[in-house]
Amino acid sequence: MSERVLTVLREKFGDAIVETHSRLGDDTAVIAPARWKEVARFLREDPQMSFDMFVDLCGVDFPDREPRFEVVVHLYSIARRHRVRIKTRIGDSEGDDAVVDTLVEIWPGANWFERECFDMFGVTFRGHPDLRRILMYPEFEGYPLRKDYPADRTQPLVPYRTEAEAGLPLEKLAPFGRDEGMPFPHRGYTVDRGEN
Repeated sequence: MSERVLTVLREKFGDAIVETHSRLGDDTAVIAPARWKEVARFLREDPQMSFDMFVDLCGVDFPDREPRFEVVVHLYSIARRHRVRIKTRIGDSEGDDAVVDTLVEIWPGANWFERECFDMFGVTFRGHPDLRRILMYPEFEGYPLRKDYPADRTQPLVPYRTEAEAGLPLEKLAPFGRDEGMPFPHRGYTVDRGEN
């Protein structure tokens, strides 16, 4: 059934489908970046496609190729029981111009996945409602999953912030009490089994 999805995409979108393949059981369509959102919306809204489950989104870095990055999305249709992988290729050899439309309004679950791809690879999702770092701290410089990111790079140290600087309360949770958490590190901890 998923190969039929690829056939429908080629027929409906023509040159916007750069290539398709079904290697190792993964039915994949590579989509021109300018039509990325349009094809994605079709996959979600067309009754024959009905890809209602957003499974995953990730970035892939090919530093010796241009376009350098791929954005890869895995989709599944619960009703139709078929799956497809869609990709688009963006960015120049330096990693600039890595911009593609967001899919958040089509699949809200794409939100944090796109933020992670932005944070780790520097891919910008045009129209994203809250595109900011999600794993690294705001002062982090660079994109750690790019293949040219130096493994021994030292990041700037960030001084401890006061509540006034942060603009919000910085209350820390108290450590576990004697009766909380896992019992094995607590010396003298006994389990009350309710035996009388």
